[in-house]
Amino acid sequence: MSIEVRNITHIYNKGLPQESVALKDVSFTVEDGEFLGIIGHTGSGKSTLLQHLDGLLKPDEGQILIGDVDITAPKVSLLAVRRQIGLVFQYPEYQLFDETVAADVAFGPRNLGLGQEEIDERVRESLSMVGLDYEKIKDKSPFDFSGGQKRRIAMAGVLAMRPRVLILDEPTAGLDPRAHRDVLNMIRAYHKSQADSIIILVSHNMNDIAEYADRVLVMDKGQVRMHGTPKEVFARSAELREIGLDIPDLADLAEKLLARGLHVPKDAFTIPEMAQAIAMQLRGGKTDPAAEGGEDA
Repeated sequence: MSIEVRNITHIYNKGLPQESVALKDVSFTVEDGEFLGIIGHTGSGKSTLLQHLDGLLKPDEGQILIGDVDITAPKVSLLAVRRQIGLVFQYPEYQLFDETVAADVAFGPRNLGLGQEEIDERVRESLSMVGLDYEKIKDKSPFDFSGGQKRRIAMAGVLAMRPRVLILDEPTAGLDPRAHRDVLNMIRAYHKSQADSIIILVSHNMNDIAEYADRVLVMDKGQVRMHGTPKEVFARSAELREIGLDIPDLADLAEKLLARGLHVPKDAFTIPEMAQAIAMQLRGGKTDPAAEGGEDA
């Protein structure tokens, strides 16, 4: 189930004095099995774009194809498409509402018309996927847990629907470092467990995007500024800083080391990669100049 966005434009308050262009001629494709990271400064159009992918908003111009369905077509039924798309907003724990954890997580599968046995299996599986023990928490109120645990329960409710496309808008916002890492590892585990699933992650954390994403979409003033692999995008550090974005910490470190004459690759985005590169240099080794990311993508 690939996603193809074709030249979409969205205007808020069209025709009014406060009219503003949120998206302008946005085009890109996400292939089956891909993990797409979306970055951009506040107001760049990221959240508006996500709402178009689930059909919550309609573009003023352009098309969006989810699989073989044009969700922007007049009178199109979005029910079948939305059953295959899981959307996790910022602070998903605010979406909890039922009396027990099991009932809350089961809400989505039950609306799919599944039998009770299948629902129970999905509730157990999704809670396990987010690191929670079904037997210990199934009959407890979801509101009795910590903020991090509430978020896991809310995300389990989305995963229980087994979406082909999982869209997440800043899912780690406000979490402590351990919970932050746990949520990202859970997203990666889901991606690996569901063949050909698509993950779309919006984040302000460049380290996360560099580590997890296969490709990166950079939004700026409602337009696509860049689209490529993390190595291609973060090699363009000057352009990213120009539009108010950071680069991954290790890429920033590499730039500083290069300025001091230590030739390490600018696209070493993990600590083991960077440690190995520095160790090679200290031993007098050389890296491949092409791997240093000296030229823009």
